[in-house]
Amino acid sequence: MLERKIFSARELQLKDARAALQVEPDGTFEGYASLFGLVDLGGDQMAPGAFIRSLQKRGARDVRMLWQHHPSLPIGSWISIAEDGRGLKVKGRLNLAVARAREALALIREGAVDGLSIGFRVKTAKKSAGGGIRRLLEVDLWEISIVTFPMLPQARITQVKQRANFH
Repeated sequence: MLERKIFSARELQLKDARAALQVEPDGTFEGYASLFGLVDLGGDQMAPGAFIRSLQKRGARDVRMLWQHHPSLPIGSWISIAEDGRGLKVKGRLNLAVARAREALALIREGAVDGLSIGFRVKTAKKSAGGGIRRLLEVDLWEISIVTFPMLPQARITQVKQRANFH
């Protein structure tokens, strides 16, 4: 059976945002690893303040940057991780001495990969009355990965800078 997919205006905006990624010298990027109030594909919704204690405990340096959630594939480090009114805003630097990080950057530059996804342990959560949505009130953030398919489709890299002598 032939399937037909219709893009919504929101999907077109996401596609346009991906095409607009700036790639300049230096190896850093920014984005949102989580957004408050949106329900992810697993039925979880992150509450504002959910990351505060974890970030106070770990700081950005102790949250790992991984490739596709694979613990043996660290590809850089986080410069800053903070909650703002929208979600979990991150700024990181790919370690371009690492081959996988250079490959990741090439994929990001062409728009093939731009997702961000978080790895965490739930500390406090509350199920909705109907039981369909789990609202995460506090989480222990362990890692943030660059991924092909984020659990929260809106969690994306928004800006990329790259060392001029990358090639």
